[in-house]
This record gives sequence, C-alpha cells and structure tokens, in this order.
Amino acid sequence: MKKEEEEEEEAGPGGRGWLEGLMGERFFGVCGFHEDRRKSEKNIFCLRCCLSICPHCLPSHPSHPLLQVRRYVYHDVIRLGDLEKLIDCSYIQPYTINGAKVIFLSQRAQSRACKGSTNFCVNCDRILQEPFRFCSLSCKVDYLVCQAGEDVSSILYKFDESDFAISQFEGLRMESSSSEIADEDGQITPNSILENPLQYKAGSSSSEDPHSIRKKKKKGSGFLPGMVLSLSNRRKSAPQRAPFS
Repeated sequence: MKKEEEEEEEAGPGGRGWLEGLMGERFFGVCGFHEDRRKSEKNIFCLRCCLSICPHCLPSHPSHPLLQVRRYVYHDVIRLGDLEKLIDCSYIQPYTINGAKVIFLSQRAQSRACKGSTNFCVNCDRILQEPFRFCSLSCKVDYLVCQAGEDVSSILYKFDESDFAISQFEGLRMESSSSEIADEDGQITPNSILENPLQYKAGSSSSEDPHSIRKKKKKGSGFLPGMVLSLSNRRKSAPQRAPFS
C-alpha cells in the first residue's frame, strides 16, 4: 500500500515521474491505437499517465493534465509559458520561433565554432548567448543530476492541474510534424532581448535586468524569408514586341 502511494506521489503534481516520462518519450510517431486515422502523430504528453498520446486519444484522458509538444525541424520544443509552470527554467536559453518563446526538450547537433564565442552549454558545449548556461531542458537535468549531484526534485514545482486541462485543446488542429509555431522552412533565432535567466524561476521579479543587452529584430522575419527576398529582387524581362508583318 505504501509503495502504491509513493508511486502516485511521484506521478502527481510536484513528483518527478512526469519528468522522467517526458525525457524518455518519443514524440511525433504514429499512434498505435489510431494509425488508420489522419493526423495521428503523438504530440501531447499526459502528465498523469506519463506517456505521449495523439489528439484522437484526448477523450480517454478527460480530466488529466496535458502538455502539448511541438516540433521545429525534427526537434521537440515546448512553449516556455507551459514549461516554466512545471520546472525551474532559469539559465536555459529560450528561442523565439515565429513569435513564440520555446525551449528545446533535448540537446541538438553541435553548432559550428564561432570566432569570439566564449559562452557554451556546460553540458554539451553548444554556443549560447550570455548569460545562459544550458541549451535545452535535458542538458540542465543531466548536468544537475550527473555532474552537480543534485536531486532533480529541487527544481520541480507543484503545478496546478487546471493550467493543463483538456479545454486548452478545444479546436486543436490535428497537424503533421510541422506545427503552428514553426516548420522546416521557419526561422529560428535566439531571443531578440537577452533576458535575465532567473526570470523564468517561479517567484522571481518580472523586472528586466538593467544591464541586459537589447538587439533589434530583423525585418521580414518569419516563414520563407529567402523565398520572399528572391521574388522581390527578381528583375522583369524586357517586353517582347511582335514582329512586323
């Protein structure tokens, strides 16, 4: 009986069972229960059952807290606004993808070396903006557990299940691996404002760091910027006159 209570506590709000499930789950594969239906990719994570489901599975999880996972160029991302209610996201570099702040779930392939770069992810050496220290959620968790020897429970929050109710998925478009945030042709850039990494920690002040560096956004960012540019610069050919009869 005691073991069952411990397992229930691990999977509930504030427990680490959901985190272990989220980190070990594979998303955007075809749902085995609905493989014969369209748009059956598993892009939702049930925080209670600790498994990934597809939009067709939602009726089977009516009162469960649910987290939507999105995808950018074959990489899983989660909205910062959702993730920071579950776990301390301080020092994880957020990215802005088509206007939405997201955090990568897993580390990505190493970026090219850049001259003058002095700030790297402490777990995988990926180049980062100052003052961030992790490129993804998995890098922060791996570093704290494997290198710092800390208990991951220290960065988990006891969340309100109503913030992840099924109602948030009403009218959800059953999309393919390219979500409404970004697709393979989308543009990803680090935050245009270098923010205080502690501002994503619950209870921290929302005021901006006076020493933060602000960068202007480039105009024309968004879907297919290269294609739009090439079309706008295309020269019109000289008009052809009909030959004299």
